Amino acid sequence: MSGQITRRTFIKRTAQAGAVSTIMLSGIDKVVAQIPIGIEKGTVIDLTKCDGCKGKEIPLCVLACREKNENRFPQPKREDIKPYWPQKKFEDWSDKQEVTNRLTPYNWTFVDHVQVEHEGKIEEVFLPRRCMHCDHPTCLNLCPFGAIKKSKEGAVTIDDGYCMGGAKCRDVCPWDIPQRQAGVGLYLKLVPELAGGGVMYKCDFCADLLAKGEEPVCKTACPKNAIHFGTKEEMRNLAYNLASEMNGYVYGDKENGGTSTFYVSKVPFEKINEAIKKDKLAKGDEKPGRPTMEVAIDNELESFNGMMKSALIAPLAGAFAAGVVAYRTMKGKVKEDE
Repeated sequence: MSGQITRRTFIKRTAQAGAVSTIMLSGIDKVVAQIPIGIEKGTVIDLTKCDGCKGKEIPLCVLACREKNENRFPQPKREDIKPYWPQKKFEDWSDKQEVTNRLTPYNWTFVDHVQVEHEGKIEEVFLPRRCMHCDHPTCLNLCPFGAIKKSKEGAVTIDDGYCMGGAKCRDVCPWDIPQRQAGVGLYLKLVPELAGGGVMYKCDFCADLLAKGEEPVCKTACPKNAIHFGTKEEMRNLAYNLASEMNGYVYGDKENGGTSTFYVSKVPFEKINEAIKKDKLAKGDEKPGRPTMEVAIDNELESFNGMMKSALIAPLAGAFAAGVVAYRTMKGKVKEDE
């Protein structure tokens, strides 16, 4: 099963960790505060600690994310929300901005909740879900508009000034993370009747805070210390050490070629994934925004088709990006050095 700890894996991970593995959990945040800017960061999400903030109307990590990013939420005009040829539909969440039980253009993280049978017991599992911030993001390499970037700190971000809402990023994401809002974005100024569907939105790992050496707000808001933050290597080692202690499992280290988000659970992720799919089916929930948790996901870029797509899209993305920069420069919307 994906992520299960063996004796050999534990010894290998412990050796890699070195001095870092000896840091007590209570003191890890003090070490993180000394991390210089520019080093790739990661998180560990401990599912044995997350309880979905029981008793709260909205989990505090979700609330903190919404409060931090509400000034960036799309506010389309009703007359701009319409399908573009040849499509006959569009995605509009503007009248459902308060939804917090799934990913939307207005809700970039949520806490899923499933019941899982494991070792003869029913386990309640709460799962904070957001962008995984992959090592080799398929969304970045296969975006035809060059709107997605990855920072030195590991944050994968979508530039809403470039995004045309084509949703290719969601199509190639193993978890269908980015969500689309129609009626906003650059396409309205270009060819709104023929191309573009709005703008894609997702967690950006609090990239602005990471660039200043600070922590993402979901981490600082968590009352259970279920989210740990540090350098990516520290977090990978911490994940395997925690999983070893509980004879548990790690998710996110191998999936899609590796990510900056490591989940730790005492319940196998195959069972968690099946519980999510079963619950979605029971509720007739076919809408995007509630990711499953498939294990052993391959990175599409490592396939021949993925490499060919990337090679074909790169010139288009470069040309589009150059055109957008020229347009924005003409409108006085970018700095001279950009």
